[in-house]
Amino acid sequence: MKLISWNINGIRAAYKKGLYEWLIKEKPDILCVQEIKALPDQIPTILKNNPEYFVYINSANRKGYSGVATFAKQKPKNVITNFGIDKFDIEGRIMITEFSNFVLFNIYFPNGKKNQERLNYKLDFYNAFLSYTDNIKIKGKNIIVCGDFNTAHKEIDLSRPKQNEKNSGFLPIERLWIDTFIEHGNVDTFRYFNKEPNQYTWWDQKTRSRERNIGWRIDYFFINNGLIPNLSKSFILPEIMGSDHCPIGITLRD
Repeated sequence: MKLISWNINGIRAAYKKGLYEWLIKEKPDILCVQEIKALPDQIPTILKNNPEYFVYINSANRKGYSGVATFAKQKPKNVITNFGIDKFDIEGRIMITEFSNFVLFNIYFPNGKKNQERLNYKLDFYNAFLSYTDNIKIKGKNIIVCGDFNTAHKEIDLSRPKQNEKNSGFLPIERLWIDTFIEHGNVDTFRYFNKEPNQYTWWDQKTRSRERNIGWRIDYFFINNGLIPNLSKSFILPEIMGSDHCPIGITLRD
């Protein structure tokens, strides 16, 4: 089974840049996209009515902002689009789909760069998410978490760690939360296989950083430790254009 996650930075813009053609060619079993920036009726019909996929959309209340969508070849047993906390649920950042072997979290985590209030919101969201996933695992279910976490975990995960130590996205408190998430029995699938530097998933478009590979690894696939025997591969697809992020993915054995 192949799962792919991609912050597409606007589904309408990504569609014009070939998202549909890429999806048909790549054929993932599940595709999770973040930052769709569209209401359901604004999404191209060929994408949301694709006969090969069940499509689930969670848009933000605010137009042109945030939003996530999950495309799945197999119909999930259950679909949830909230944590039950209004201040988080209105931003369309959550898509939870339950399958027979795992519960999949497609999450667009908040960005904390704007000001202290948004940083606090991001940290509160992190903690609500951790609580939610812990409760799922207590029930004996496996979890897969993918999306844009908006935080680089280690110095190896961004080009210029020293210059960014005081910037949201690489603050000690944000990085510590990822440590905590791992301590709660979850694994960063990419680092499970790949310990090499210069592996990024986001590049600043304004400075044309992608051409020089001056980037950040802020998009992740995590699984709980119990799923490790099923994990066969974790990968980044930096050659795929169409967004300031690139797709990432994992493959699982049955």
